[in-house]
Amino acid sequence: MDLTGPNGGVVRIDDIAIEDVTSFWLRDMMDWVDVRDYGAIGDGVTDDQPAFEAADAAAQGRQVLVSKGIYFLADDVTFENRARFEGKVVMPDDKRLTLTKNFDLPSYIDAFGDEVTGFKKAIHTLFSFSDHESLDMCGRRIEVDAPIDVRAAAGGLDAFNTRRVIRNGQFNVVSGADWTTDEVVSTASYSKTNPLVLTGVANVAQIQIGSHVSGNGVGREIYVKARNVGAGTLTLSQPLFGAASTQTYTFKRFKYILDFSGFSQFSRLTLADIEFQCSGISSGIMLPPEGLTFNLRDCFITKPKDRGITSIGGGCQGMLIDGCQFLSNEQSLRVQDRTSIALNVNSNDVKIRDNRVVLFAHFAVLAGTGHVICGNHWFQGDSEANGIRNGGLILAGTNMKSTIIGNYIDNSSIEWTNEYEVEPEFANQYYFGGLSITGNIFTASDVAPWFRWIVIKPYGPNHSIQGLTVSGNVFRPVNGNIDRVEGIDSTYADLNKANYRNILFEGNAFNAVNQPVYNPVTLKHAEASDTTTWNVDFGPYFPFGGRTKSVQGIVPEGKIQSGTTTVYTLPYANTGQGATGSEIKLNWASACRGSVHLTARMDNPL
Repeated sequence: MDLTGPNGGVVRIDDIAIEDVTSFWLRDMMDWVDVRDYGAIGDGVTDDQPAFEAADAAAQGRQVLVSKGIYFLADDVTFENRARFEGKVVMPDDKRLTLTKNFDLPSYIDAFGDEVTGFKKAIHTLFSFSDHESLDMCGRRIEVDAPIDVRAAAGGLDAFNTRRVIRNGQFNVVSGADWTTDEVVSTASYSKTNPLVLTGVANVAQIQIGSHVSGNGVGREIYVKARNVGAGTLTLSQPLFGAASTQTYTFKRFKYILDFSGFSQFSRLTLADIEFQCSGISSGIMLPPEGLTFNLRDCFITKPKDRGITSIGGGCQGMLIDGCQFLSNEQSLRVQDRTSIALNVNSNDVKIRDNRVVLFAHFAVLAGTGHVICGNHWFQGDSEANGIRNGGLILAGTNMKSTIIGNYIDNSSIEWTNEYEVEPEFANQYYFGGLSITGNIFTASDVAPWFRWIVIKPYGPNHSIQGLTVSGNVFRPVNGNIDRVEGIDSTYADLNKANYRNILFEGNAFNAVNQPVYNPVTLKHAEASDTTTWNVDFGPYFPFGGRTKSVQGIVPEGKIQSGTTTVYTLPYANTGQGATGSEIKLNWASACRGSVHLTARMDNPL
């Protein structure tokens, strides 16, 4: 080849050698390296893990490009540089892809080409002691067609106790066979000496951990916490109050978007700004059997089929539920036809604050003690005239050591039971007590006069009340009066009214309530004619059918006169008089007439 220049000069080229020298200068001018340049094949079969690691080592701050193809990674891969995915990767379930510089859900979805797989791989890394304490879903919506077994997604971890956060996204459930509730009917034996265990369970292998248990003598929200197939036993979340020695039980395994039941223990997880769009197909979240301080913050659980949040054991210890909305899938049904429950609790020290809960059968079934229920609005009514209203809060324990403060309690009651006691009759346990109900707004509409907002339901005889404060509340029904605000459900037993102690029921506002209640009570009593015995009935004014136990004050209003003579001596009082013990008898030295203000209590204050 001759090259002739403008001045007639000639350059003769006899040979041309072409050599690739881009590795010396071109790659340094680009902001990425391609895994294919380091030996990746991308055929979905060849192990490209070494090439991925080599590309990341060479990147030195530049992006790693995973160009088009399907890359099989047989082992863990960690990218210390930002990665960009045009192709996708596949890995064994127990292997991790760690994206340290772009650890977010969209990157994992890009990497695996599937939303659910990307989420599972992201949380696998999150729970495997990565450099990140949180996974940002970046507002992504995940279409979920089957429950997510979190333990399986996390590589089979047995326990996890380090703070982690998942935030800012949505799970949208789509219909599929995997959401179908599994139901097993089986016989089993029960002994009060081993109150958390069913023995001799027929078909025990078919009954799944996390199954809801129902049958005669079984309280609400009892679940299978553990299973021993070889021994034929099931461990329960709570004791049974009245089961026969051998009987038939029904076990229903609801299906949840996030299911943590496979862990033995899981603690310190926060879910924030996430919507669980259950669409009447699935339930929301099943907690692990044990764990601490699960936190649900600013989330929506929308239209769960059966349950919003389920505790099957101690995984709710110290749980925090803050600023969330629970929206029922049964809003069009009558109260008595609803079956879904927003949440339940088995352990202690739960804080449920500033939530809005709409039209479930129950808002929460709470065992344990030390709870703070504050600033919530839950409502459970319907449009049926004189309609039934269920318990909103079910307190399933006698001495709750808890406070219910500043809530809007709408068309539902606080129902207080001891249905989780294997010996529900009173023996040597605590009375109903340790509860403060303060500063709440109680309302109800279109209810029958017999509706009550605060109901105690003992499951055995001889229980009483010791340590209850109901103060500063506002009670107001709409579209009709109710008879009173409190009552006893004596389906199983009544309360022992003679042993009431330390009850304060004062400072409340009663509107459209036929009979306000107080303790202590101050009544004005007048006698028009001279008599030595004045009988004063406090019965209608005392809550929970209380009897007069003590007199705190007698103050005459104006003169007490006997004929034309003024009486200056005070009477002595006999308490517990009358057929129900609700009267006080004032005994005067001589027959007299006049008016007194008399203050009495239904309890022994000490």
